[in-house]
Amino acid sequence: MQTQTNPDYFDRLIDEKEAASYLCYSVRALQNWRVRGGGPHFIKVSGRSVRYTRRDLQKWIAAKRVANTGAEPTK
Repeated sequence: MQTQTNPDYFDRLIDEKEAASYLCYSVRALQNWRVRGGGPHFIKVSGRSVRYTRRDLQKWIAAKRVANTGAEPTK
């Protein structure tokens, strides 16, 4: 298993199943975000093949961080 000590860990392309697991969301949620917007950046490898990087997933997570329930996530 690769760990964060591997320099390739955050930039290696991962499939939507692994990305969903990393985010603790369903694959269906990722698919919906790709259509509607609001999800993490993704790479469209071909017509039916989508990949993510952990770096993009981490950026998306950081943008959703708030200090309290009245705060808006950063854009």
